[in-house]
Amino acid sequence: MTIAFSLPCGNTKPNPADLGFSTVIWEKSEDSAGNDNCGEFGAIGDLVAMRDSKRPSQTPLVFTRDEIATMISGAKKGNFDHLA
Repeated sequence: MTIAFSLPCGNTKPNPADLGFSTVIWEKSEDSAGNDNCGEFGAIGDLVAMRDSKRPSQTPLVFTRDEIATMISGAKKGNFDHLA
């Protein structure tokens, strides 16, 4: 099942509690080595959801693809290395 919707002007996102995540295919870094100590990402329509692999029943956070691209760009530049 594919969920499709467009974000209105102003980049307003839906409340994550109002979205259905049951069909999301969750992915995590291969660096997690199979343990549950990792964040997982999954596409949901035009958004990207993120959840804690240890707490899959909690409502995930949702981000626009632009927000994810900005985060990945910053991570590649080392902007968040001090957090690891």
